[in-house]
Amino acid sequence: MTKKKEQLSDRFAREMTETADAMHKLGIMDAQAHKLTMRELNRTTSAATVTPLSGAEIRKLREQANMSQAVFAKFLHLTVDHVSKLERGTKRPNGPALVLLNVIRRKGIEAIL
Repeated sequence: MTKKKEQLSDRFAREMTETADAMHKLGIMDAQAHKLTMRELNRTTSAATVTPLSGAEIRKLREQANMSQAVFAKFLHLTVDHVSKLERGTKRPNGPALVLLNVIRRKGIEAIL
């Protein structure tokens, strides 16, 4: 695992632990559910792997959803220009946009509508 991936994994683990602690404190989560083992946490993180997408793959996703670049951009909370650059391959998706594109790739556009 690269150093950056390790840092993201550590950050995710810390944030999940903080969220679980807060939910337990507020009474939303009972004591048994609050017990989160690292094995369960690692299983959760590996199931939702985010993979990079090429411009052609992004365009294909948009076309399969039968959407214009403007509509697709609105659902991804991006500008039309940014979606155009992603499809041409001059920019690479990252952060929340990359996660949403991976969700769309796995589950279809209906998953975010």
